[in-house]
Amino acid sequence: MLSIPQLRIDSQQARIGLNIDNAVTELNQGPAELSIQQPEADVSIQTRPSRLTIDQSRAFADLNQYPASEAIEREAAKGMQEAEEGSKRRRLEGDQMMRIENQTDVIPQIAKQNEVRPYRPFNIGFIPSHFSVDIDYEPAEVDVHIQKNEPIIHAQPTPTTTDYYPGGVDVYLSQEPYLDISFEPSSQFETSI
Repeated sequence: MLSIPQLRIDSQQARIGLNIDNAVTELNQGPAELSIQQPEADVSIQTRPSRLTIDQSRAFADLNQYPASEAIEREAAKGMQEAEEGSKRRRLEGDQMMRIENQTDVIPQIAKQNEVRPYRPFNIGFIPSHFSVDIDYEPAEVDVHIQKNEPIIHAQPTPTTTDYYPGGVDVYLSQEPYLDISFEPSSQFETSI
């Protein structure tokens, strides 16, 4: 039997180890500066005042009280009428006195006609008629106009700050490679050329 020399190979692969530090990014966003102004609304109020009218002229007329101009006219007319009646009465009295020879009691008759009216006690003279006072009322009118004003908003963003911390990768050899080749000769192997 022929014995062949043997060649032995032992090998081991290399192994690489990695230490990884992750990168870090920090973002900081501050709050925005916000300014809000609200102008007051424009308010306009226009008012027409109420109006109350009380007319008592008919009630006063029922009590024989009139405005000055009307009272003057009435009293002037009454004075003229009384003057006419007085003149007429004096003429009649004069006529009676002219005929005194026909009647002996003319003077007492004239005195009796002109005597003072008898005294009457005072009482409520007169109550005005119903609805003799006219009342008219016009309510006030109020016009309100409102003009709103929009708010004034100013927003100022703050810048974003960014901080970056780079990561790292540390590469190392965790297992060394090797290759071992051995030759085992055979004692019976002869070489001849």
